[in-house]
Amino acid sequence: MSQTTPLSSAGTQPPAVIEPLERETIRRVIWRLMPLLMLGYFCNYIDRVNVGFAALTMNKALGFSSAVFGFGSGLFYVGYLVFEVPSNLILAKVGARRWIARILFSWGIVSGLTAFVWNDWSFYGIRFLLGVAEAGFYPGIVVYLTWWFPSHYRSRMVAIFMSAQTISLIIGPMVSAWLMSMDGSFGLRGWQLLFLIEALPPIVTAVVFWVCLTDHPRDAAWLRPDQRDWLQHRLDSETAQREAVHRYGLGEALVNPRVWLLIMVYFGYASANTVVNLFLPQLVRSLGVSITMTGFLAALPFVFGLVAMLYWSLRSDRTGSRTRYAASACLVAAAGMVACSLIGPTRPVFMMAALILAIMGTQSFAPTFWPLPTAMLSGVAAAGSIALINSVGNMSGLIAPWVYGLIKDANGGSDHAALLVIAAAPVIAALVLVAMGHDRRLERIPSHP
Repeated sequence: MSQTTPLSSAGTQPPAVIEPLERETIRRVIWRLMPLLMLGYFCNYIDRVNVGFAALTMNKALGFSSAVFGFGSGLFYVGYLVFEVPSNLILAKVGARRWIARILFSWGIVSGLTAFVWNDWSFYGIRFLLGVAEAGFYPGIVVYLTWWFPSHYRSRMVAIFMSAQTISLIIGPMVSAWLMSMDGSFGLRGWQLLFLIEALPPIVTAVVFWVCLTDHPRDAAWLRPDQRDWLQHRLDSETAQREAVHRYGLGEALVNPRVWLLIMVYFGYASANTVVNLFLPQLVRSLGVSITMTGFLAALPFVFGLVAMLYWSLRSDRTGSRTRYAASACLVAAAGMVACSLIGPTRPVFMMAALILAIMGTQSFAPTFWPLPTAMLSGVAAAGSIALINSVGNMSGLIAPWVYGLIKDANGGSDHAALLVIAAAPVIAALVLVAMGHDRRLERIPSHP
């Protein structure tokens, strides 16, 4: 098992000694679970952000202004806010296998129905319902990872899980561009085909989750008995260590000031992340390229984002410096957005470099952030609080695109001022993180003889 020693007076933590049983067990769990979780998140993110690509022709076809599109896209997060905490509490009660399969199936159906919106109010309604259907997926997976991976591995596991998002944002624009080019096929517009075809994978994946996912290590027939016993003991030991510092009940956790500071941080990050992802196709298209080339160029920044995310998470796990790496990711994202605003589309190479910088920051934040609440909380308190952080923080997905669209409309369609305003949010998030700090005792386990 991992051997740990007390923190030095300087607050540093020596590297853990990884024994063969631990290495074999973690490797087996990774190869069994992470491909499934990545597949689910790949489907999730394609269905969440394909509306940004559809907007290239849908907005004109349906007569949507930037403000209408931004507000309607953001209503997704209202459904998220209302149903996220109840969804995660149900997951904690009935298990991840059944509940996440239900989420996948329902959002696939609703996403496909987006192809048949006909005006602003139908668009608003379907985006709200999509949020309801998806509520609980992302925070549910974050909680699920705490059921399987000790704290020493969590930043990397969140990064591996989230790499599916990055892969979807690399592949998705190219697939979306191809589907949009099929305009008129089967009597449908390109944006309608986009929604219908990209709704099928989550429905199929729901069946895969139902058959293949395992709720807890103690239920894993695919682990050897000694591997099951080691992993369950390690996780139970970490929970005992965490609860020895403070054991939170659900109600206490939901009103805890530190939880609400984490919500503020996540709100700032999500503001930048949502705006960059949602408006990226339009920012790239403003460089004067075709829709097909927009798909390829919009994918490029996420290649760099994937590399940055994996590096940030590895460094965070090895050093235990959660707040340092999460705050630096916010500042990198803000710097990229400010650079985009100052450069503008007249210098396309520099504009793409700035977009790459912004996306390196937004992609690297979450894997270093989520170990903070999961180190502090356990059980139902963790399930409810993680859902609360994600849902309230993601309300920025309603506010930020709407504000961005309003500012853009007020400036004659220019993105410059809008990018500057939204860039302030991750800067504030970084300052709050630095002020909060992190108690590393919460991620340590008792030493073993």
